[in-house]
Amino acid sequence: MVLRKKEDTDNMQISELKHYKLRMQIIRYLYKKSPQPASYLSKKTHVSLPTVRAVLDELITEKIICITGIGPSKGGRRPILYSLLSEAYYIMAVEVGHHRAKASLFNCHNKEVTEIHEYTTNIDDPHFLEHTKAVFDQLLVQSGLKQSQIVALGVSMPGLIDSVNGINKTIKDPKAQAVKARLSKHFNIPIYIENDARMQALGESVFGKAQKTKNTLVLNWHWGLGLGMILDGQIYQGANGSAGEFSHLRIIPQGKLCSCGKQGCLQTIASTQTLLDMAKAEIAKKTPSQLTSSYASKPEELDVTAITNYAKRGDELSISLLHQLSSNLAWGLSILIELYNPELIVLNGPVTQAGKYILIPIQQALNQYCLDNIIENIRIEISELGEHSGLKGVAVMVFQKLFRDKSTDSHY
Repeated sequence: MVLRKKEDTDNMQISELKHYKLRMQIIRYLYKKSPQPASYLSKKTHVSLPTVRAVLDELITEKIICITGIGPSKGGRRPILYSLLSEAYYIMAVEVGHHRAKASLFNCHNKEVTEIHEYTTNIDDPHFLEHTKAVFDQLLVQSGLKQSQIVALGVSMPGLIDSVNGINKTIKDPKAQAVKARLSKHFNIPIYIENDARMQALGESVFGKAQKTKNTLVLNWHWGLGLGMILDGQIYQGANGSAGEFSHLRIIPQGKLCSCGKQGCLQTIASTQTLLDMAKAEIAKKTPSQLTSSYASKPEELDVTAITNYAKRGDELSISLLHQLSSNLAWGLSILIELYNPELIVLNGPVTQAGKYILIPIQQALNQYCLDNIIENIRIEISELGEHSGLKGVAVMVFQKLFRDKSTDSHY
């Protein structure tokens, strides 16, 4: 079934529009949870059972849904169960980082149908479009799918995102900020742009540690401090889509210059770049440690994984550096905790490989900074999805927007 754009549905006759909306409602409910009987879909859509069954027959003929079994009896005939076919729709999901991007194709069961493909790019890369199109072509070859089978593209990226208009206000070149419009030149399909931290939060809420929670903070602890907030069960975007700029809380007046152009932001004392800078300074001072011995002659090769690995081996310098970084992060987290009173904080990013060497100092610092009756019920955990949370979140976001009622402005 062809997915219509809003401008197409605006030109439909009333009867045609009602029929199309019913089809989309049924697809949306089966996307959320399959299998389901026709009676469930009739109740959810407030449409008669014969009408729903007629639409189900249409969608079976079009190979959008299928019969997947027989449900338990509730006193009468056992109901036929319907499910959304996994191969009905495919989308491409892209997650752009500070230096590299990841991409994969997903079916409408939110399953990857290709391996994750990594490529070098960033939000200010003048060749971002060309690189992404090249990866798209490679993924098509790997999957064996035709270009016409890919019905939408979703992209998450760091920055201040206007998701309605597909604009990233953080991109340095004003002419390049209209990401959706730029991508539309290469892809003649619906395109959705979102903030990377929010997509990681969405991924965690559907597949990860944040399932069945209503108030959770998801932090991508990397070059920046990307924050996705789940408040009262919803992904929180703020008034204009700019909520979650945790990196740029001003913590130290007259502190170090941040990449945003201001001084003393949390990012300058708690990011992974801060960890590397501190480690290289200690190595330059020849502080006795396994880390120094290994990287004294090649400090440029030092990365976060090396520091976390040496901490696990008992290297005192590495443990001390992680303790300091974690305490700095907890300073910022304490502000969020006092403001939002979350039930869970999920940490993601390369530094979380250190496990207890970050969790213990964070908890110790929070016990010092926060009120007892607030902090005592908060869990702080490391993501089990890891690098997959963002891409999975993008896939969910795209399908939710594809299947929603185009006459509304509903989000997640």
